[in-house]
Amino acid sequence: MTTVQRPTVKAALTDRGFALHYLQMLLAMGAGMLVLGPLAMLAGDPDLEVQALLMATSMSAGMAVWMAWKRHTWPATVEICLAMYLSFVVLFPPYWLGVLSGHDVMVVGHVLMLPAMALGMLRRREEYVHG
Repeated sequence: MTTVQRPTVKAALTDRGFALHYLQMLLAMGAGMLVLGPLAMLAGDPDLEVQALLMATSMSAGMAVWMAWKRHTWPATVEICLAMYLSFVVLFPPYWLGVLSGHDVMVVGHVLMLPAMALGMLRRREEYVHG
């Protein structure tokens, strides 16, 4: 019986295929924003929370299409998309309390997406290493 060695976090982070896929996911997020962003403008001038969730939806859609193309599992796709939403949702309470401005929520939410996506990928690193 052979055992499959699960890649370590260090191996995943230094794996060229993992890094390339991370960059491809970023490009897919950008493509989602570029394609679906104009549709979100049709919503008019919604509340900040709606704007943030529409942004997360645009990015998630781009990544979901890319991940389907790369034949990733649906649980992995759902987790990565949830990471996009959670990056904003965790900032809503500080926004409601007046600790963060709307601009801060949008900037910090986008910044949080980067490590959130990396953590989601590391959680299922065997799907992402070795291209």
